[in-house]
Amino acid sequence: MITPRRSTMIAAAVCAALLTPLVPMAAQAAPAPASKGSRTLAERKVDARLDRLRDDPAALRAFLHDLPKGGDLHNHLSGAVSTELLIKLAAEDGLCIDTGTLTAQNPPCTATARPAADAVTDQAFRQNVIRAWSMQDFAPGGAESGHDHFFATFGKFGEASWRHPGKMLAEVTDTMADQHQSYLETMLTPASGGAAALSAKVGWDADLAKLRDKLLADNGIANLVAQARSDADKLFAEYRTTENCGTDRAAPGCAVTVRIVSQASRASTPARVFTQLLLGMELAGQDDRFVAVNLVQPEDYQSSLDNYDLQMRMLDYLHPLYPKAHITLHAGELTPGLVKPEDLRSHIREAVLTGHAERIGHGVDVAGEDDSDGLLSLLAERQVLVEVPLTSNEQILQVSGQDHPFPLYRANGVPVALATDDPGVSRGDITGEYEKAATRYDLGYRDLKDLSRASLEFGFLPGRSLWKDRTRFQPVPECAGETLGSTNPRPRCAALLEASPKAQQEWKQERGFGEFERAVLNS
Repeated sequence: MITPRRSTMIAAAVCAALLTPLVPMAAQAAPAPASKGSRTLAERKVDARLDRLRDDPAALRAFLHDLPKGGDLHNHLSGAVSTELLIKLAAEDGLCIDTGTLTAQNPPCTATARPAADAVTDQAFRQNVIRAWSMQDFAPGGAESGHDHFFATFGKFGEASWRHPGKMLAEVTDTMADQHQSYLETMLTPASGGAAALSAKVGWDADLAKLRDKLLADNGIANLVAQARSDADKLFAEYRTTENCGTDRAAPGCAVTVRIVSQASRASTPARVFTQLLLGMELAGQDDRFVAVNLVQPEDYQSSLDNYDLQMRMLDYLHPLYPKAHITLHAGELTPGLVKPEDLRSHIREAVLTGHAERIGHGVDVAGEDDSDGLLSLLAERQVLVEVPLTSNEQILQVSGQDHPFPLYRANGVPVALATDDPGVSRGDITGEYEKAATRYDLGYRDLKDLSRASLEFGFLPGRSLWKDRTRFQPVPECAGETLGSTNPRPRCAALLEASPKAQQEWKQERGFGEFERAVLNS
């Protein structure tokens, strides 16, 4: 069967998709080749098999489910866990659920609340809670927008989502392992209450150096670092116990490598945002479990818009002081109509140039920024990866298909990786993200394989990469000529793998690709 992608490979370059309101003519470019490097015989054969599956959704999903899919680089733990587990935890903790707002509450249950345990046994009540705590059965076009319903879920289930992060992480990593992922960077708010108290005590100072000194004084931040590390100890202890890690009954999730991205609440006061960013930077410098900082909460909230430039300046100040701390930022999760036109002009560019972002989350409004061609070139030149959660972009922003900048980024050489964002809220999974990408953008097997590779290559694990460049995925000289993923690499390659956690993950995934290709061709 000849597909559009096949035609692209034959022609080498064709026009990009028809212009849309989000993609001005100046931003259009010839699409990236279907394969960034020469394909192996096995890749060509698997590609042909993939083409035959495109009209069979069940078979396509099975194929993509088994495909090694690397890491998830954009994941909020509280939004990643299933609603069903949140209900179970709420019931076990004796919480209540208000029957009007369907918000989880501490006991005792008032006249307008029911025990959360009722949502386990009463199926009608359970379905109402699931709909309120997720996008289940949400129909766009009603009185409540997808944007508002999505973000409202966090306030509704919030009381049920903070007591057992280890159990939540266990479910998330088990799901990842089942879908052939091996690496997770999940977002948490370290020592949230303590950071709020310290920022309120210290107050705001526009002189960021003085503000940092005040926060560091009297062991203020040091105490928060100690608290956050203790909380992480408890999280991972609960996780290992839940998963039986280190025993002969270890759950599949134990094989997933987990790192934490410290999130700051961008809609909070400037003092609190700076305190959270400083804490995250300190943690990344002292504890290898914490790798980066990020800004969360809706980018379109008025306080987020009003303080955006200031928050980028905060990162600009902190960045040189904490060289071990990586920066990945939600930026460009905006559309025309959601904000004023002037608010679409510069967020992604500022995140990179002032905020020192190494990765961007969402980046949906890239074509609406000033000099979008120049911005795309900047992202490509600096190799700033865009974390793309297609499902949440569709649910929150109503942006999908050719209105989405995913093909625009790829056409301009900007690295991208698929991500889940909040799969518990969205009722999705990483296989679903690959399904959307494969079907909507006619991706071939090598395209999917390279998306998976990018999700490990641009992760924040330390060490040298297996690849000599970050887009063509050709091995470094030490491993050139090797059978990638083999169990017995030559000494030079073995030494690289031994010294680099990142290269180890990448090598393991290459072994997975080989096994996957053999399984497909033998089926």
